Amino acid sequence: MEGDEVFDVSEALASLPSPKWPSPQKDLFIGELERLLPLMDELKEQATPISIKDVKLDAPVANPSKLINAPINYRAHIEETAADEQIAYGRDMTKSIWHWGLFLKANSALSGVGIPIRLRYPGRRTDHEIELAVIIGTECKGVTREDALNYVAGYTIGLDITIRGPELQSFRKSADGFAVLGPWMVTADEIEDPGNLDLELSINGQLRQKANTRDLVYDVPRLIEYAASMYTLYPGDVIFTGTPEGVGPIEPGDHIEAWISQIGTLNAIVNKEILPLPRHDPVLDEIEAQEA
Repeated sequence: MEGDEVFDVSEALASLPSPKWPSPQKDLFIGELERLLPLMDELKEQATPISIKDVKLDAPVANPSKLINAPINYRAHIEETAADEQIAYGRDMTKSIWHWGLFLKANSALSGVGIPIRLRYPGRRTDHEIELAVIIGTECKGVTREDALNYVAGYTIGLDITIRGPELQSFRKSADGFAVLGPWMVTADEIEDPGNLDLELSINGQLRQKANTRDLVYDVPRLIEYAASMYTLYPGDVIFTGTPEGVGPIEPGDHIEAWISQIGTLNAIVNKEILPLPRHDPVLDEIEAQEA
C-alpha cells in the first residue's frame, strides 16, 4: 500500500518453501516476511498501481495457528462491563485480565473487511469491539517483556465481534467472520511505540469508542510475555489486545468505521440478514417469556 494505491507483489510468494505433511503450524508468508521484504520492494517498482477501490481486502494474515484474545484489558471497560448486566450476564466483572487470563477464538472466525459481518442469534445483543491486533513474526516461547517486541511482524486493526450471553467467550466470539482484521498490516518498523496509539470506532458516523493503547492494563510487551508463557507463538499468530470502553450493539446494515493512528481506517459492513440458528436457546426463551 502507498497512499490509496495497491501494488501487486504476489510474485514474491513463488520463493516460499513448499510445505509437506504435516504442515507447519505457522503462516509461511509471515514467517518469511523479513527475507521477502527486499524482493517485494523490487517488485513494487515494476508493478502498475491499482486503486484501493478496485480491490477486495482480505485478512492481512491468512493462516495463523491461533487467535489469542485479552479480555477486560482497559480499566474503563472493566467499569462499564461491571455496570452493564447485558455485558456481564451475572459474572463478576470487577476483576481484570490477571484474574481471567487469555482465551482463544476459532481460526475460522478470521475475516477481512471485504466480507460483510453476518450476525447470529436473532434477539441476542451483538457488540462491536475495536482492538489493536499484534501479528507475531518469529516463533517464540518463554520470552521476556523486554525482548517481546523483537518477535512482532506487524500490527493491524481488529474487530472482536461478540454475542452477549451466558456461554463461554470462545463460543460467543468464534462465529464465522467475528474476527475481522484489516485494512492491512503495518510492519513493526513503522510503529515505534505500540503503547501510544489512538483508537476510535464509529457506527453509521456516530462515535462509540475512543481511547489510547497507553490505557491498556497489560501493554503489548506484557501480553506477548503472558501469552508466550502458556503457548508457543508461531509466525502469523494474532494477539487481540483488548477493547476500550464504549462497546455497544451492532445491527443489520450498520457501517463500522474503526481507526487506529499509524495504521489506518477499517471499514466494515454488517450484513442485512441475520443467520437463523436452532431455537433451543434458554436466553431467547426467557426474552420471549418476558415479552409475552
